[in-house]
Amino acid sequence: MDLRALRYFVAVAEERNIGRAADRLRMTQPPLSRAMHRLEADLGATLLDRTAGGVELTRVGRILYDDALALLEYADRLEARVRSAAGRTTLTVGSLADTAELVGGRIVPAFREHHPNVSVHVHETDLGDPSAGLRAGLVDVALTRLPFEDTGLHSHVLHAEPVGLVAREDDPLVRQTSVRLADLPGRRWVQLPPDTDRVWSAYWTGPATPGAQEAPVRTIQEALQAVLWNGMSALAPLDQLLPAGLVTIPVTDRPPSRLVLAWPEADPPPLVRSFVRIAAATFHRKDTHST
Repeated sequence: MDLRALRYFVAVAEERNIGRAADRLRMTQPPLSRAMHRLEADLGATLLDRTAGGVELTRVGRILYDDALALLEYADRLEARVRSAAGRTTLTVGSLADTAELVGGRIVPAFREHHPNVSVHVHETDLGDPSAGLRAGLVDVALTRLPFEDTGLHSHVLHAEPVGLVAREDDPLVRQTSVRLADLPGRRWVQLPPDTDRVWSAYWTGPATPGAQEAPVRTIQEALQAVLWNGMSALAPLDQLLPAGLVTIPVTDRPPSRLVLAWPEADPPPLVRSFVRIAAATFHRKDTHST
């Protein structure tokens, strides 16, 4: 019996309904039901009477509920005391340009709920640094995209996103349902800075045009505006928000780009491990609610 199982049980006991308790805990109903059956099996006792309208506590369930409340309150006080004694610490999170909103808007608030004494700084990088500050030692953990040269780094994949060719609405290719980059010679592609990671550059640009001298772009918006104003070609995730006048055509000969959490150590410090766990849970909860 662990504290998480007790927190689940308390929510069910107070809501008197598995569905409402699942909503309160921000999870789905089946794993919560399984957790309650496991808890009863571990204790060798029936804690809940299941009815058509919900659940009611048994006599044993009421005993567990009263003691679980006291135990959880003590555990919360103990955690607060330990964190206070540890003092205020800092976590620096790297963010690639198009992942900044996800970090600042969702993951950091969720992290701070669990670590109120930790000061979180977000370091946003442009398209020239796909490691989002990891290679330069500027951040502790990063939310970024693969592929790039990730030797020595460790990562957790959040999502695999298909990519598409960004083109103007007057481009003849927009009449096609998909394209292969190998079939598109001679197009003018946006260029990344010359010192950009080679694996990253090769993935996000098309076949090079001999003798082409294009000014490099460093941000997604610069790339999109180059397509819109100058008829360039660019690649982007299929769900990339586009300005009016641009469309995205699915590309079939590029593997999906992987949205990842990345960090440098094989055995990261506790704060980094906690950030990865919370960030992954936050992302997948968002993803589940949007489907």
